[in-house]
Amino acid sequence: MKSNQEIVKLTDCHVAKTYGRYPIALVRGKGTAVWDASGKKYIDFVTGLAVDNLGHCPPVVVNAIRQQAGKLLHVSNLYHIEPQSQLAAELTRLSFADKFFFCNSGTEANEGAIKLARKYFDDNGQPARHEIITMNNSFHGRTMGSLSATAQKKFHAGFDPLLPGFKYVPFNNIAAVKKAVTKKTCAVLVEPVQGEGGVNLADKSYFKALRKLCNENKIPLIFDEVQTGFGRTGPLFAYERYGVKPDLITLAKALGGGMAIGAMGGTNRVMKSLVPGTHAATFGGNPLACAASLASLKVLTKKGFLQKAVSTGDYFLEQLHKLKEKFSMIREVRGAGLMLAVELDQPGAKVVTDCMQEGLLINCIQLNTLRFLPPLIITRKEIDRLIRTLAKIFTQMDQ
Repeated sequence: MKSNQEIVKLTDCHVAKTYGRYPIALVRGKGTAVWDASGKKYIDFVTGLAVDNLGHCPPVVVNAIRQQAGKLLHVSNLYHIEPQSQLAAELTRLSFADKFFFCNSGTEANEGAIKLARKYFDDNGQPARHEIITMNNSFHGRTMGSLSATAQKKFHAGFDPLLPGFKYVPFNNIAAVKKAVTKKTCAVLVEPVQGEGGVNLADKSYFKALRKLCNENKIPLIFDEVQTGFGRTGPLFAYERYGVKPDLITLAKALGGGMAIGAMGGTNRVMKSLVPGTHAATFGGNPLACAASLASLKVLTKKGFLQKAVSTGDYFLEQLHKLKEKFSMIREVRGAGLMLAVELDQPGAKVVTDCMQEGLLINCIQLNTLRFLPPLIITRKEIDRLIRTLAKIFTQMDQ
């Protein structure tokens, strides 16, 4: 096996420099832990950015992939695909949605939702409706449509002109949304919890008001649950936290248990606008990814699994609040379930590298916000280790 340095050199020579990578190469994972090429072990509080909700290489998912790989890897969507139909049936059973479209990633799912929102009104004889309202600090992806929906200027730099037809308004401000709605509005797109924007939460009343507003104006409400789905915030889907059902939902990340897959689901009223020729994805809903997703869902929906994760998340949040009481550099602690954040009054990049040296992987967003997205199987013992490490680092920073 090559060393960390050799893999870093190979990457630098041959892989596009689209990521600011840390100087380690992760080569193996099991449960809550990963190992780099030198054999060093890390407890992973990033989990592929909310992908590995069941931890790394969960046996049930690995076995499902092995079995399916021996049967069929890929066929065209010109034909019926059994694991795909089974996955769609399971997702409709578990959610509000009546139909699902499968793709490969979150940004693709959001692209599909953007197209569908416009097509829906075109089918209803209102082709002039093309504007979508999204929220400041949102993140919906990096392809041109989802990038245009993302209301963070730093992601737009160098890519003008963006796709027209998007209005940005403050998050958790229903008055701003009401003001932005016009006869050209075809959808409202929102994250139940803003992920890349800083793990920002909104009031339950905000989402209920959004639902009412969309009903009154007969426009689809779209929830981007790419990061919040599959137990990340507590329930299987974050919309359940608010007692509000959207018309469309976009999913990816943890859907595949580690495999790449995305999905867009919705009510029959909206999804009926997707007819042959309107949208497609060559690899979308391929047998391998769907088999992995089905296996992952079996674990996530086992009795008591998500309840235990919620209890762990409550404990984690409590420990972070205790840290805040000790260190004035912590401005705010926030989050839901096992999607948590600590906002500092100074840059957080060094905290990430210091944690890495201690064998703990965490993430920093918005320059000064530490984000924690551990596997849902993380233990209190592992959380305690992180808390002790953060306390030591913050103490050193205070000196």
